[in-house]
Amino acid sequence: MAAAAPLKPINWLNVSTLVSVAILVGTELIGAGAAAGWAIGGLFAFGDTITHALEAFLVLVALVGLFYFLRAATGHEKLRG
Repeated sequence: MAAAAPLKPINWLNVSTLVSVAILVGTELIGAGAAAGWAIGGLFAFGDTITHALEAFLVLVALVGLFYFLRAATGHEKLRG
């Protein structure tokens, strides 16, 4: 059986950078999603239930966008080594 390669140490500078970026970008995306849902619901007078559902949908889209953004970011900022 082949021996596993030893793990490199964690690069804490890159980890802290990615955590900071995740907080910043996540806050921006979630806030924009919630604000867009509120604005669209108010503009078209959808009512509370549909407006909240639209806000939830757009926040979910923002979280998916954040996930893919962080996947791409970890490809550029190596967490080990």
